[in-house]
Amino acid sequence: MKTAILIGATGLVGSNALQLLLADDRFEKVKVFARRSKGIIHPKLEEHLIDFDLPDQWKHLVTGDILFSALGTTLKKAGGKNSQYRVDFTYQYEFAKAASANGVPVYVLVSSSGANADSLVFYLKMKGELDREVKKLPFRHIHILQPGPLEGEREESRKSEETGIRITRFITNLGIFSAYKPIHGKIVAQAMINASFDTRAQYSVYKLLEVFRRAEDSTT
Repeated sequence: MKTAILIGATGLVGSNALQLLLADDRFEKVKVFARRSKGIIHPKLEEHLIDFDLPDQWKHLVTGDILFSALGTTLKKAGGKNSQYRVDFTYQYEFAKAASANGVPVYVLVSSSGANADSLVFYLKMKGELDREVKKLPFRHIHILQPGPLEGEREESRKSEETGIRITRFITNLGIFSAYKPIHGKIVAQAMINASFDTRAQYSVYKLLEVFRRAEDSTT
């Protein structure tokens, strides 16, 4: 059985991933690193409350078999582009770097549809830069998921995002911009777990439709 490492457990995808990992018999331990507690008691759960700005205090603890990275915030919540970049890029990259240095063999990252390091759109450029940089780390297998807008129950309401998802769903139902079709956080979480057991390639990227298919495919 394996030890999973998870960051972003308080978010939409991460919270679903946590529930799925705790229920998955292939994992004997789930190590969660977060700034605040999930308030969950489970025999498989090992929770570490950390300050992501102080890696020297926690990087030695990042050990296990698979790192699931689903950390992220919004521009509004972060309070500016620099703060959002620190959470979405710097924290995730530094954590991935610590995991690879400690010999964690598999890395699974939730990115975004349209991620492109050369994009003129700040969010897509940031996501693309992270995709590009983690690819350089010495993991044995790297899986990057690029889903469309995420839907599902969140710990905190995002009114503008919910409105945007309704508009996006209407547009994609017309056959326009199908790559940005909304997807439920639980589907992405299941796709992450299924992908983590696929050892056929060193580096894999899953576009939106591939994320849906991977969530349904339990084979590796």
